[in-house]
Parts: sequence; C-alpha cells; structure tokens
Amino acid sequence: MKIAVVGATGMVGEVMLKVLAERNFPITELLLVASERSVGKKLAYKGEDYTIIGLADAVTAKPDIAIFSAGGDTSLEWAPKFAEAGTTVIDNSSAWRMDPTKKLVVPEINANELTAEDKIIANPNCSTIQLVMALSPLHNKYTMKRVVVSTYQSVSGTGVKAVQQLENEIAGVEGEMAYPYPIGRNALPHCDVFLENGYTKEEMKLAREPQKILNDRAFSISATAVRIPTAGGHSESVNVEFENDFELNEVRRLLNDTPGVTVQDNPETNTYPMPIYAHDKDDVFVGRIRRDETQPNSLNMWIVADNLRKGAATNAVQIAEYVLENKLV
Repeated sequence: MKIAVVGATGMVGEVMLKVLAERNFPITELLLVASERSVGKKLAYKGEDYTIIGLADAVTAKPDIAIFSAGGDTSLEWAPKFAEAGTTVIDNSSAWRMDPTKKLVVPEINANELTAEDKIIANPNCSTIQLVMALSPLHNKYTMKRVVVSTYQSVSGTGVKAVQQLENEIAGVEGEMAYPYPIGRNALPHCDVFLENGYTKEEMKLAREPQKILNDRAFSISATAVRIPTAGGHSESVNVEFENDFELNEVRRLLNDTPGVTVQDNPETNTYPMPIYAHDKDDVFVGRIRRDETQPNSLNMWIVADNLRKGAATNAVQIAEYVLENKLV
C-alpha cells in the first residue's frame, strides 16, 4: 500500500505516524506531505528518514490512501484532487464532515456504510468521537431524547502554539498567545470561533455530528465547550435523557462490552477517568455513571479520551484499516 500522510509535521501528523507504526499498518511506500515551508526536511518513521514532499508531488504519486490532518482549507482544495487521482482520502478536518455526500465515520459504529465509491471520508471532531463511542450502545438500547454535554478540552486540541503558550505560562516566560487570555490557572469557555447563534463552532459540531454518525436526528444535543490547562486529553460531563428506563449495572455492562470503551467507575476506590491516565491510550474511558435524580430515565456520566489518538489519529488509521481489509481501495 502506498500511503500519504498530509500534514505530517503537525501534532496530529506526528501521532498519526506513531499509530501507523504501532499498529503495523502494511505500508510499501510512505509519502510524508506538508506545506511548502517544510518541503525537503526529514522525518523519521520506523527508524528510516523520509524527505517531506509537497501536495502537488503527492497527488502525482497517486497514493492508495491519503490521511489528511492539515486544516480545512487544505482539505477543501486538495482532497478532491487526490480523489480524482484515485486516492481514498481520510480527512481529519471539519471540511467535509457535514457534507451530505460524504460519510462521517467512527469505525466501531458505522464503518459498514463505507463503499469503494467513498473517495473522501470524514474523520469526526475529537470531542464527538469519544462522545458517540459511549452514547451509541446506550442509544441502541434505551433510545436517546436529549443530551447535554460540557467539555473540558486540552490545549493540544488547539495545536502546538497553544501547548507552547501553556508551557510558557507555567515557566513564567512571555511568548506568543494562541488564546485571547492566559490559559494557565484558567478555563476559557471558548473553543473555536463564535457563531451568530452565540454558540462556538466546536459546540455546534458536538450538536450535529453525532446525529449524522448515528443516522438519527430524533434526539437533540446541547453543548458547552471549555478549554482547560491540561496538556493532553479531553473530558466530557454528559447528561442523557432516554425514552426508556435503565438499570445502572446494565449500563455499565453495555459500555464495558463495547469495543474501544473501558469503564472506570468505582467511587469507593476513587476510580474514575482522568486525562492523565488516558494519555497515549486508544480507548474511551467512562465513569461517574449515576442516575440523574431530578428527572426520569436520565443518566450522568464522565467521558475521557486522548484527543490526539482516538480523537484524531487512531480513528483515522482504523478507517484506513477497514478500507484495506474490505478491499475498498
């Protein structure tokens, strides 16, 4: 398989290469692709140095699969060019997620919708992925009516500039600001840009993307997205109202039986998910599972995942694995 990683020098791109190596993805030829300012530089993969090439050269090389993590504008311009050359594009930006002609895929949930005709496949938002991983088995059993989610998102979700801002603040060093305010010892209720309705773009992704992934618009989601000074890992406080009642032990069993989900839920031993434990892991961790005592058929839970892995790189590689295993390229 000839594989291109577009945006190889970015935070997600670096994790993408790590995940491809860890999972022994069958690569016969690897193309590392980045912007013009990085062309000619070297990057290592499995102990071998590769020279970074530009997008035009990558299209000409006609890779079987191109995994994009280079921003929405790059994806809008270049993903169709790769697709026209016969490449299957797996795109990590928001560019194609809500396009009705494109599939939005979390492999454990809806990879079976993919066909050989799907040449541009959208990878969901990082916060969406961990949310639907936990919601999907419960929705199948109890039928969701309404979800209220508040996120606690790592600075790594913004990128290397934001990580550097946090590190500078911890060290007491003045430097470039990724956010309009300090992030150290702070919490910013501001992820992505504000829209006319008063919500941020991140919050609307959380409201809309799960409906598309689960192929059901009968339930609604209200979201508040908050940036906190953690270096990696996103957390979510989730309240779900179902059509049907549930037993907590059955909820725990359903979640624990879901591939890619791990239940960490024992208040007696202070066992619950935290970003520090989710770091560098591919599972989605769920805990603080408890009944909402203020209204019927309602559940509270706490969901944590490594946003650069299952929230981005790992999910994209899993899509590539499915495409390969099912001979869709």
